[in-house]
Amino acid sequence: MAISLSTSLLPNTFQCNGNHNHRSTRLFPNQPLNFGLKHHRNENKLSMPRNPPVLSAVSGSTGLESSAVSEDNVDLLDAVKVFDLNGNEIPISDLWKDRKAVVAFARHFGCVFCRKRADYLASKKDVMDKSGAALVLIGPGSIEQAKTFAEQTKFKGEVYADPSHSSYNALRFVSGVTTTFTPKAGLKIIQLYMEGYRQDWKLSFEEDTVKRGGWQQGGILVAGPGKTNILYIHKDKEAGDDPDIEDILKACCS
Repeated sequence: MAISLSTSLLPNTFQCNGNHNHRSTRLFPNQPLNFGLKHHRNENKLSMPRNPPVLSAVSGSTGLESSAVSEDNVDLLDAVKVFDLNGNEIPISDLWKDRKAVVAFARHFGCVFCRKRADYLASKKDVMDKSGAALVLIGPGSIEQAKTFAEQTKFKGEVYADPSHSSYNALRFVSGVTTTFTPKAGLKIIQLYMEGYRQDWKLSFEEDTVKRGGWQQGGILVAGPGKTNILYIHKDKEAGDDPDIEDILKACCS
């Protein structure tokens, strides 16, 4: 029970918004990059930015820039607030300020792919727990939607709502019809339905999801301890684009 639309069949008027730097990136602390170094004209000295991000990136992926998270991204994240299931507002960077955290960003709370991703990550929670890494899921929607998702999925980690989508904007996750209806995504929906997963259409068609068209894609971040310590990021290039779980575990638990 699935609909698969080839991107080649979509009208040219549909545009994919966001940064297309969406491949996964592994980050290695022993290979630092000089982020934010600014050379002043007519001066022979360098100035460092305030609280530069503690990250470095090396990747052999075609078309992938060496830094998947820039200083600007980190600065924008510092201003992002999310809400827990009790309605408490929390700076997103507090989720990894004092600990390591694996943070999954859902497409939306009704999404069938995100229910699979929740289980896929939760299956390794014992490994994360042994390494002191928290498991977190953030969705672009209301607190009530987040509560419904948590109740339906029995997700073993922490669930937060981002009603303004500000974390998605800060991380420049892609969004668009052509990133949602792809042949690969269509085939994966069939597979997920055969496995027993279901889309929650009520959540999917609630106003704040519909306003965005449900075209938002997410990703996975490993960060902390330390607000600017981003260890790994994967940006979904299309719906259902899960990275290799071993890459996540290397970043959070090795």
